[in-house]
Amino acid sequence: MVRSSWTAAPAQAASLAQEVAPAQEVAPVQAAAPRRRGAVLERAILDATLEQLSTVGWNGLTMEGVAAGAQTGKAAVYRRWPSKEDLVADALQAGLLPFRDVPDLGSTRDDLLELCRRAREAMFSRPGFALRSVIHECDASQVERFQEVILKGVIEPTVNLLGEVIERGIRRGEVRPDAANPYVFDAIPAMMMYRSKVCGSEWSERDIEEMIDQFMVPLLRPQGA
Repeated sequence: MVRSSWTAAPAQAASLAQEVAPAQEVAPVQAAAPRRRGAVLERAILDATLEQLSTVGWNGLTMEGVAAGAQTGKAAVYRRWPSKEDLVADALQAGLLPFRDVPDLGSTRDDLLELCRRAREAMFSRPGFALRSVIHECDASQVERFQEVILKGVIEPTVNLLGEVIERGIRRGEVRPDAANPYVFDAIPAMMMYRSKVCGSEWSERDIEEMIDQFMVPLLRPQGA
């Protein structure tokens, strides 16, 4: 932050204020936060939850910390979400980025690259970091609470878009017809989640290209091509 090169000492500043306007009280440094209700307050709480997850992680997140981040009282959080798990599930569901259609770029390879870039963008967004903290830090029983959010918000949209890309490649003659099956559809999400969770991969552009060129393209290529 840019500051003035001259700053009056606190005592000097107070004295100066009294000399200039002795009859006036010193104005408060910061006005109180406006009182929020309903959807506005809930949105602030969910945003604060995502911020906490993406910075301190699942283990560091507390209901008190979320309340402080949202500039509200702890009771306002507990009235809406009785547990940390309930709060995080709703925050993830509200915050996950929607998956857009993959444009037809003229080849299956290029379509797959674009799909993976968008998946990486989602993984490394604030909601993505929040989701990854849940996946990495929660124990098996806790993760079960978030399975539907992960499935509906991440896995199914990615698999559906991958299916569209593969069907498009089949129509072009670039992809073998029997490649449109659930095992192939799971390949990219499984690879990206595994490498991110187990290996700590940041999925650079080179990593994505190598996965497509060395794994997906050979897997999809028609026999004899």
